[in-house]
Amino acid sequence: MAGSSSNYNLDDMFDDKFDQCFDQAVESYGNCQKVKPRKKKAYIKRNREKGHIQLVNDYFTENATYPPHIFRHRFRMNKPLFMRIVERFSNEVPYFKQRRDATGRLDFSALQKSTAAIRMLAYGIAADAVDEYLRIGESTLLVCLEHFAEGIINFFGDDYLRIPTRDDLIRLLHIGEQHGFPGIIGSIDCMH
Repeated sequence: MAGSSSNYNLDDMFDDKFDQCFDQAVESYGNCQKVKPRKKKAYIKRNREKGHIQLVNDYFTENATYPPHIFRHRFRMNKPLFMRIVERFSNEVPYFKQRRDATGRLDFSALQKSTAAIRMLAYGIAADAVDEYLRIGESTLLVCLEHFAEGIINFFGDDYLRIPTRDDLIRLLHIGEQHGFPGIIGSIDCMH
């Protein structure tokens, strides 16, 4: 019996010591955790209207600054296809409909939002890289990209995002062979 009571005392001492160490650890952890005050996001007056006007003058007027072959190169598609996408989105996707904000200013245009998303996808660039030209901040652009991708899948997925047919594969293999890559259908790494 003497042995069992000494084990009991040892267990009690161990439990007490563990509780004491645990309490100290929790207390010191709590003291180390300082709540940082939330930084207020800096507002940048981007002049989104100027971005829209610049974009329209560069690509979408009768005497546009850049000709159709430059449009094709920069947007990775021809202008009629791009305009078809923008038209469909601005009519059927609420996010792309241009509205006025609480101050009465117009929101970003469907052209700005679509161009920003296309630039990110076509060039594989970061979200803040189009800010200087299109006047769209990073967080807004990421939302644009998400809505753009969903719209493409929903409206154009059946036409453009389908499994290649036998004829498609033969054509793609031929193109790859002409460029010195026999047996390759496509490579995401080499698309730029």
